[in-house]
Amino acid sequence: MPGAGYAEAKLRRSAVAFGSNIGDSQTILEAAIETLAQTPGILLEARSNWYQTKAVGPPQPDYLNGCVTLQVEITAQQLLEILLGIEQKFGRVRQERWGPRILDLDLLLYDDFIIDTPNLQIPHPRMRDRAFVLVPLAEIASDWIEPVSGCVIKELLIDVDCSGVHLLMGN
Repeated sequence: MPGAGYAEAKLRRSAVAFGSNIGDSQTILEAAIETLAQTPGILLEARSNWYQTKAVGPPQPDYLNGCVTLQVEITAQQLLEILLGIEQKFGRVRQERWGPRILDLDLLLYDDFIIDTPNLQIPHPRMRDRAFVLVPLAEIASDWIEPVSGCVIKELLIDVDCSGVHLLMGN
């Protein structure tokens, strides 16, 4: 029998966006997913295909983007810290806003929570405007309700231009 004060950890569903446009992006992204999946307290639930997408911001190479859904036994803040640590492990250096990057991990959703702190906003504040996030997320979590709008992910796709998002062949 567990000791006093023991409480069973509650699993929370979360969604993370992955992106890269420097180096061997597909290899980097696959390795980042593997690193995340091997982290204690994190279970990989589903992963999307990879999509080639036009970059937002200054001129730069196209991105590879995708999403995963997770079951986690950790807080949203702890998950954010793990994601930032994985970015650093792969050599991410934050220089130019919306500039090219070796690895970009964005915490999109954490159950149906709405969080607004100086270093963490959930749902991700720009996810509803980004086809490169919504297309892969809809592939694996089309009926997940985005808690601010109250819309399911597949409905949010209706209002964004998806013309720059293309399924990577050979996924």
